[in-house]
Amino acid sequence: MSPTTLPTGLVHGHVTFLGAGPGDPGLLTLRAVEALANADVLVAEHDVLDVVRKHARHGVAEVHTDPDPSDPVPGTGAPQLAVVDGTSTTAGVPVVRDAAHLVMEAARGGRRVVRAVSGDPGLDTYAAAEMLACAAAGVPFEVVPGVATAVGVPAYAGVPLRDAQGADVRFVDARTASDRCWTEVGASDGTVVVSTTLDSVAAAAGELVSAGRKPDTPLTVTVAGTTTRQRTWTATLGTIAQTLKQAKVLPSPEGGRPVIAVVGERSSAAQRDQLSWFESKPLFGWRVLVPRTKEQAASLSDQLRSYGAVPHEVPTIAVEPPRTPQQMERAVKGLVTGRYEWIAFTSVNAVKAVREKFEEYGLDARAFAGIKVAAVGEQTAKALIAFGVKPDLVPSGEQSAAGLLEDWPPYDPVFDPIDRVFLPRADIATETLVAGLIELGWEVDDVTAYRTVRASPPPAETREAIKGGGFDAVLFTSSSTVRNLVGIAGKPHNVTVIACIGPATAKTAEEHGLRVDVMAPEPSVHKLAEALADFGRRRRAAALEAGDPVTRPSERRPGARRRRSTT
Repeated sequence: MSPTTLPTGLVHGHVTFLGAGPGDPGLLTLRAVEALANADVLVAEHDVLDVVRKHARHGVAEVHTDPDPSDPVPGTGAPQLAVVDGTSTTAGVPVVRDAAHLVMEAARGGRRVVRAVSGDPGLDTYAAAEMLACAAAGVPFEVVPGVATAVGVPAYAGVPLRDAQGADVRFVDARTASDRCWTEVGASDGTVVVSTTLDSVAAAAGELVSAGRKPDTPLTVTVAGTTTRQRTWTATLGTIAQTLKQAKVLPSPEGGRPVIAVVGERSSAAQRDQLSWFESKPLFGWRVLVPRTKEQAASLSDQLRSYGAVPHEVPTIAVEPPRTPQQMERAVKGLVTGRYEWIAFTSVNAVKAVREKFEEYGLDARAFAGIKVAAVGEQTAKALIAFGVKPDLVPSGEQSAAGLLEDWPPYDPVFDPIDRVFLPRADIATETLVAGLIELGWEVDDVTAYRTVRASPPPAETREAIKGGGFDAVLFTSSSTVRNLVGIAGKPHNVTVIACIGPATAKTAEEHGLRVDVMAPEPSVHKLAEALADFGRRRRAAALEAGDPVTRPSERRPGARRRRSTT
C-alpha cells in the first residue's frame, strides 16, 4: 500500500511534526509540551520517546520506530516500524515498514498524532516526505520546530559558532556528504559543523585536510551532547585520531555513536576552557543515590539535576496508615469542634495524612479557620500552602523540632483561650517537640498519623551498583534512611561519597561503617544538596590545579583509599 493512500474508512486526524531537540528534555519548547499533553498517539524513535513521553498524558499510545538495520550507512535509512505497544490502537494492523504510512495509520479515527524527531523537523532527512504524504492524503498537520542538534550540542560544549566578525558557518552530514560537498567546505575558512559518528570522525577530519583545510585547524568533538553523558575532546584535524586513541575511545560494534564535530578557530581549547559551562557543573555526570520516598525525593532530584547529577531514587521508607485509626479520627473531629489552639506539622507526610483524612470526611482547608498552624520546615510549609493553608509559624533558625520550639510562644491563659496542641506525626518520632511544648505550658495530643516501615529491596541491578561502587554519592536525610538502605540493599562501596543531613545521621552512618564526607550546614535536604555540590566543585578544582583529569568518584581505581573529609 502506498504511503500516500489512505486506508479504507480513515477519518482525518491531525499530525504534529515535533522537534525533540538534541537530547536534553529541558530544551523542549512550550508549544512542544502543549502538543504532547494533547496527543493520542506518539510516533518516534525509541531514544526520542525517552525525551518526550513524560510530557504526554496518561494512557497515550506509543509507536516506536527504528532505523532499518540493513542500511549500509547507520542513521541514513528511512525509519522503520519496530514495536507497537499493547495499548496502541494500531497494534492490530499489519506491520508496515514505511514510517510515513505508520503516521497515517496512527491518525485513523481522528486521533491527534505527534511525530517526534530528534533535533528539528526541518533538518530531519525523512520528515519532509512524511509531511508530503499527509498533504497528499488530506491529513492536516503542523510543524513545531526544535533545537537543532548541530546548533544545540556546540552550545552545550561551550563552542560558539560565530563571533563578532560573523564568519561563515557550514553544516555537513559526513554520513551522506559527497566529494563536492567536502571540496566546498574545505575551500572555506569559516566554521564547519560536522554530524558524524565517533568511529568516523577521524576519517571526516582527513576529508577536510584533503580538501584544503590545514592540519592544525582546531577541532572539538562532542558525544552524547546536551545529556549528562556528554563528553568533549579538543584537538586539531591532524591530531584527533591520536587524541581519541589516547582517550581509549574504542570502536563501537553498532557503527559508532553520533557526534558533532566543530572545525574552526572558535573551537580552540582556550575558548572552551572559559565557555564550557555544562560539563563543568559541580556534579556533572555523578550518579547520586537518593534514598527517600518518591514524593520526598522529587524536589531534591530536581536540584541535583541542576548541578549536573543523575539522581537515582530508591525508596527506603514506605508510609502506611496507623494500625488503629480511631485516635486520628477523633483528633481531626476535634479540629472542627474547636478543641485545639494549634496544630503542628513536623513533616510533609504529616500534612498528607491529615489532608487524606480531611478528604475522607469531605473537609477542606477551611476547617483550619481559627486554628494556628505551625510547620517544622520549608518543605512542610510548602506542602501546607499547596493544601491551601498558610502556616502561622515556621522556624526562623534551625529547620527542626528544636528550631520550632525556639520560636513557639509559651501558653498564656489571658491570650490563649485553648491550651491544647494537635501534633500529628510518625509512629517513630522523637519526643523532643512534645516535651518542649509541655514545658511551655501546653497540653499536647500526640497522635500517630502514619507509620514508617522499611521499603522493599530495590532491583538486583541497583543493589549491585550500591555495593560495587556504581554510585558516585549517596544522600542520607535521616538515621532511618541509613539503617533502611543498608538493610534492604547493603552498605555503599568505599569509593561512594557519603553525605549526611546532620550530626545524628552522620553518627548512624559511622556506626554502620561508613565514612562521612559531606555534612549539611543545617538540617535541610536542599542545604545537603548544596553541600554535596560544593564538595564536587572543590574536588574538580583540585584536580584541575594538579593537572589531573576530572573524574567521578566511581571512576577511582578499585581499592583506592578514601580520605576522611573535614566538610
